[in-house]
Amino acid sequence: MRYRRKKIMTVIIAAIAAVLALGSGPVTGENPRCVRAAGRPVAIDSCLIKGTDVECQISASSVPSSDDGKFYIYADEVYLDGPTGDVVASVKAGTSVCVSFPLEHNTEKSNLSRKFLVAVKKNGQMQQVSDEHYITNPEALALYSSARMDNGIKGILPDITKVSEGQLKDLGIRQVVYNMDVSEICSDASAPGAIAFDYNGQTYYFDGDLIGRYDSTILGLNRNGLQITMVLLNSGTGLYGQDLIHPLAQDGFECPSYALNVADEAGCNHIKAIGAFLGQRYSGQLGCGQVDNWIIGNEVNARTSWWYTSSESLDVNVNIYVKAFRILYNEIKSMNANVRIYNSIDQEWNRKSNPGSFLAKGYLDQFNYYMNREGNIDWDLSYHPYNSPLYDPYAWNGPAVWVGKNLSTPYITMQNIDILIDYMHQEKFLSPDGEVRSISIAEIGYTSSFGDENQEASIAYGYLKAASLPDVDAFMLFRQTDEAEEMESHLALGLYDLEGNKKPAYEIYKKLGTADEAEAKARASEIIGMDIDEMINENIVWTRSGNGVVQ
Repeated sequence: MRYRRKKIMTVIIAAIAAVLALGSGPVTGENPRCVRAAGRPVAIDSCLIKGTDVECQISASSVPSSDDGKFYIYADEVYLDGPTGDVVASVKAGTSVCVSFPLEHNTEKSNLSRKFLVAVKKNGQMQQVSDEHYITNPEALALYSSARMDNGIKGILPDITKVSEGQLKDLGIRQVVYNMDVSEICSDASAPGAIAFDYNGQTYYFDGDLIGRYDSTILGLNRNGLQITMVLLNSGTGLYGQDLIHPLAQDGFECPSYALNVADEAGCNHIKAIGAFLGQRYSGQLGCGQVDNWIIGNEVNARTSWWYTSSESLDVNVNIYVKAFRILYNEIKSMNANVRIYNSIDQEWNRKSNPGSFLAKGYLDQFNYYMNREGNIDWDLSYHPYNSPLYDPYAWNGPAVWVGKNLSTPYITMQNIDILIDYMHQEKFLSPDGEVRSISIAEIGYTSSFGDENQEASIAYGYLKAASLPDVDAFMLFRQTDEAEEMESHLALGLYDLEGNKKPAYEIYKKLGTADEAEAKARASEIIGMDIDEMINENIVWTRSGNGVVQ
């Protein structure tokens, strides 16, 4: 979200007890979900956990010549490139080979979040002959497969001060979204109440007081039947989390969240431990609460706003993000098999309002390319289809200059979100099982600065459009209560005003998704001037002239 500076909401708990893998462009073979870089004759077709081992299937279009006729399997940490890590296996070279080696889970040599490659020895030197590939079934390790709390898409970013007053229950909320700052939850052995966590041969520490308050909050929300989505951010403000800041983000630029450090051993090991700790603790099995959905970063294509590095290269930034995503995906899912792990992009599909950002479409395409090239996994998509401009009050009638009806559209909002849905139905974007990925509208909001009626109708339109799309699994309204700083930009997005009064939008959101939904639809249809069911069911997209500036 632009034109505002969201605060990292570490659950506002006080109120409740460069070096990269090769970046060549996509080379598509017969299977759009299996790509490889040009010039490498060997492919790792799969890396799967089988019991206590990793089993790799290797194929070759032609067997490369070598000194000894062998393939050597290297396990690299994500910050390494080429045959520089550990040789974990060797096997006679061939056009179709299966090789296995120990997983060594939870030891200093753990292969869970490493990447693998094939090399041959030629003239006494090791040469890489395959792309890298990651383990793609970390859930095979999971002690827990907690039943998900999937009870409906209706969600909100809550005002924690109002949770105990019963408003979320009154609204019929089924999901909530929070932010967690990974740098702040870290601690040290010397800190009072620090929680020790032994992982991969090292002991890591977490802030006992802060984690305890997360526990209380998550448990309390779960008891009220609420599913939780947690967004992992990295503010770099935590005393014991400085090793989590990527070297390319250490130039003093101020940003609410920095790229995670996947460039050295200390950073990678710390990220692994954080993922394992959070996945285990919030599995719903340890009495600490259950988090069903984890979002890695926020609007990560917005480089200078939410995933900062000093590099202006799309490939550099996506590569860093993919490595962090891979680590956290494998570590979290190795603890609870049923969690979903989402990436996060904003609505700036083909136009960026901030020169420091990347286009959402380009970022998504490059992310998907690396995921297919290095082992397809069950990642999911978090998308923020705000109006453009953000303060535009009409969710159902956007400016024609910004809201188009095809892939060249500058922005994707709730009006034309079917463009995104159709895009994600392409074979190259499908999950390993051939399914369309879960799409979470994890952040969406509409202002009342230009009339309460417009906010009412916009919320109804946005929610009903989301509910009509089977691939959308969450509609998280941003936010429950207005925020003064945002209102300076005409972003009065809450269901409550600053004085704590309910806006008319409260009542319409309350009725949506309930037996009283017909009343909400009638109210929205009256404001819009057309039957809202007809507009949504027939995908009628109204647009207006101008640039969206409200007079």
